Amino acid sequence: MAGTQTTRVLVIYAGVVTGFLGLTAVTRGAPTNQDFDEISVRRIRVVEPDGTLRMVISNHNALPRDSRGNREGRNQRPGAGLIFYNDEGTENGGLIFGGRRDVDGKVVDSGLSLSFDKYGVNGQMLQLAAISDKDNRFAGLRVKDTGVGGPNNNRVWVGNTDDGAATVALMDTQGRRRIVMEVKGDGSSSLTLLDANGKVLNQLLPSGVPR
Repeated sequence: MAGTQTTRVLVIYAGVVTGFLGLTAVTRGAPTNQDFDEISVRRIRVVEPDGTLRMVISNHNALPRDSRGNREGRNQRPGAGLIFYNDEGTENGGLIFGGRRDVDGKVVDSGLSLSFDKYGVNGQMLQLAAISDKDNRFAGLRVKDTGVGGPNNNRVWVGNTDDGAATVALMDTQGRRRIVMEVKGDGSSSLTLLDANGKVLNQLLPSGVPR
């Protein structure tokens, strides 16, 4: 009789355990959708089903450092933001933003940068930037060389500066300005053609303005 009771207990126990494990497996395998009114996090990693990293949303301290291929570099980025990764898990752009003052209340750095990188190369192709700090004040769009293996020089700049000048500049493959269209803060305008050394070859000014 004792043996029969023991056997029944073992059978019941085995059934309960098997059912629990089966329920756990089904629960883990099923997709879950949860609705949050608010969530506070320091860092979010967006990955593909195979685990490949595609995007990181992070505060300043936890933001990945500047990458070198598939490895993190040493330089701390200046703010919080989003980092984009391609199908292979290699960084290919991002949005960085921040701003802070020193103990005296002076702006140390402030700005944002939205950039997209060349495939397989540590260099930007396109950047939308706005900077306002103790050293620089400008906002604009920067287009760089797109050729793989070539220099990462600026080729096009469209933007303005702290002195009120709005500029469209076209550069050669060495990053030297060759055509500059500009409207200064006082309203004066010009179109200037330059040689490789920065010497003015020709300039178009409003009539009546001395060259």
